[in-house]
Amino acid sequence: MTLQLPWTQIKTVLLDMDGTLLDLRFDNHFWRELAPLRYAERHGLTLAEAQVALKTRTEAIEGTLNWYCLDYWSRELALDIMVIKREIAHLIAVHPHVLSFLKALGSAGKRIVLVTNAHPHSLALKMEQTRLAGYFDAMICAHDLGLVKEQPEFWPRLQKIEPFDPAMTLLVDDNPAILYTARAYGIAHLVTVLQPDSGDPPRLPGEFPAIQYFSELLPVS
Repeated sequence: MTLQLPWTQIKTVLLDMDGTLLDLRFDNHFWRELAPLRYAERHGLTLAEAQVALKTRTEAIEGTLNWYCLDYWSRELALDIMVIKREIAHLIAVHPHVLSFLKALGSAGKRIVLVTNAHPHSLALKMEQTRLAGYFDAMICAHDLGLVKEQPEFWPRLQKIEPFDPAMTLLVDDNPAILYTARAYGIAHLVTVLQPDSGDPPRLPGEFPAIQYFSELLPVS
């Protein structure tokens, strides 16, 4: 099924990274399995105890800049998070049809901007593994702005460094909280992703237009 978008009215395409362009399987495996295992080993806990401890810690700051900050977690957990992430870097994967979509956007002359809450080190690792960087006109980390996309103040701050007309902008993101703040700012075209993690079943559609695969946004004109 194709999701009909008014492509002639869209000049800028803002794209999330984790769970949107990239399979969230890597991140979920890291935080649910590998990080708790390394935390348990370091602090003399069982795996179950470590999983509960990390779940409690992450839920307490979810949706904040620290939640996404690898430096914060390295300090808090006394672990080298980047070294551990590299252990499973082979799991970093691009969702189906993303390359075709990016190429189509470029051919149609759209401005393509990666806008991610991910830490700059995480962004660098994922671009190293996927080689997607060349498809973007710009890549912007929330850490560079000091705010996350869930915060309403993020969007005007983004617009100062990446001028875009909200009425002629498409945002694709797997996080409904982010789509809500973007909509409140006036971004006219919003699309969410139904299966951020290929290992999980697809979500049920909500109030935002939704896709499972980026082929559903083709053709671009």
